[in-house]
Amino acid sequence: MFKQIFELFKTDSLYEQALTECHEMLEIVREMFNESVKSLRHSDNAEIPIDIYAMDKKINEFERDVRRKVMTHLAVSGQQDLGSGLILVSVVIDIERIGDYTKNIYDMAVQHPKKLLCGTNEEAVTNMENSSREYLNSTIDAFKSQDIELARKLMEDYKTDISAQSSEIVNDIISGKNVELSSDIAGSLCLYVRYLKRISAHSRNLVSSIVNPFERIGYPE
Repeated sequence: MFKQIFELFKTDSLYEQALTECHEMLEIVREMFNESVKSLRHSDNAEIPIDIYAMDKKINEFERDVRRKVMTHLAVSGQQDLGSGLILVSVVIDIERIGDYTKNIYDMAVQHPKKLLCGTNEEAVTNMENSSREYLNSTIDAFKSQDIELARKLMEDYKTDISAQSSEIVNDIISGKNVELSSDIAGSLCLYVRYLKRISAHSRNLVSSIVNPFERIGYPE
């Protein structure tokens, strides 16, 4: 679906600008994700080489600007481009949400005095991190190149185990099965795995926008 819309964007200056801003947003969230995870999990302080809060603010500004451009275009073109406008707005909302969750991860790193160690959940959490990172990176590549086949493969390969692992870790902590962690670490771990789960879910939404019409974004093709 987005492939055809992509061709439309190239013929309209406002939509082309909006699409360029989407690409910039994606590169920003990629860097935010990598640095926020590194700060929380591999550092005993929250020092990172980027300003997460300034980058999050930039993403929010991009989102508002894309919405304005879409509304301006639709006001001129009428309903014939309504579907493409709705998809583009949906895309920037998902990107902005990924940015929010990566900022939330960094907020935890600022509040957590030492790197977050997960005890017996260490392997599962590391797998979730790697899967989330790989999926986000591949999603960005597919979106920027408008690679429909890669998008379809990513939808088929969506890591449902991220959601399952997140739920298992949280449920074990809430039910009292996991008693090895202190209350502050347990609370941080619950939040962290939920953030990873949501980042992956919003990445999947982005992938689905490449092949699905607006009403099926976030669902299988």
